[in-house]
Amino acid sequence: MRKAGLVAAGLAVALIAAGVGVIALVKPYLSPADFEGKGEGAVTVRIPPGSSAQAIGTALADAGVVASAQSFVRATEDRAVTGRLRPGTYRLRKGMAATAALDLLLDAASRVVKRVTVPEGMRVSEVLERLAKQTGLPLKDFLAVDKGLVGLPSYAPGLEGFLFPATYEIEPGDSPVDVLAAMVERFGAEARRLRLAEQAARVHLKPLEAVTVASMIQAEGGTDADYPKIARVIYNRLQRGTPLEIDSTVLYAQKRRTLRVSEKDTKVDSPYNTYRRKGLPPGPIANPGTKALVAALNPADGDWHWFVTTDPAHRITKFTNKESEFVRYREELNKNLGTS
Repeated sequence: MRKAGLVAAGLAVALIAAGVGVIALVKPYLSPADFEGKGEGAVTVRIPPGSSAQAIGTALADAGVVASAQSFVRATEDRAVTGRLRPGTYRLRKGMAATAALDLLLDAASRVVKRVTVPEGMRVSEVLERLAKQTGLPLKDFLAVDKGLVGLPSYAPGLEGFLFPATYEIEPGDSPVDVLAAMVERFGAEARRLRLAEQAARVHLKPLEAVTVASMIQAEGGTDADYPKIARVIYNRLQRGTPLEIDSTVLYAQKRRTLRVSEKDTKVDSPYNTYRRKGLPPGPIANPGTKALVAALNPADGDWHWFVTTDPAHRITKFTNKESEFVRYREELNKNLGTS
């Protein structure tokens, strides 16, 4: 009886000890350590793409933002916001309650990021200057980027035409290669969405030629509604075998921007001079946006062989298939520019 009692007592102690051990093991999950309040000081934490709530919680705990990874995981589960957590670099505070840290991670204003907007129609040289100015990264580093590292399409001879115009978020630690690769990747996504290669073949062009046409459309300006008509003029002249005579190509050859193109300009010796050389230039002359790409792939119906933006201030462009009207439109343009 005494032995049985001792065994029972020992078993009870063991069970109690085991119970204490289990409680100690699961307590962090049942009631994870957590700070109180909104914290103090400042700390920057980078959340890599694809991070789980657990991984984010661990990063925050390692940085001293939250008391434990589990407190953060529980906060995300309680509010069912796990799917709203985004990668990026965030400005947080040390010693924050998990819910307070979560609030900042869900607030776009907490992200440490520079936003750079690249408009349609800029040339590569202009894009790189804008990127350097707005990101603070040296221009020489952008100019020195190895083009083989940015993911250009196999048919692209260089960056021109493939730095897609859009607004980009540049985070701390991003290099010029990262920035340019993101722009080229955005072009690739748009090209796939538009089925550029397939649609280019439909208008008897190779992909590079389609981007080149789009760049000329973009550079010539006008309104969005004019773009498909400009495309048609280009295709009509190509079919007839006459020089395209696109002003923006000779200006690209001279690295100039102006509304005034002289007869001397049209005689510049360059493969981009579409006054002296028939066919398309050897590559894009600007970085086109979606509307110009769509216009190149879907030209309007018409028999026009000339167009003139007669009133650049009001973006009025006129189209014709008669040379006499074209001459009159050029005179109208010169009058509006004050050069007649």
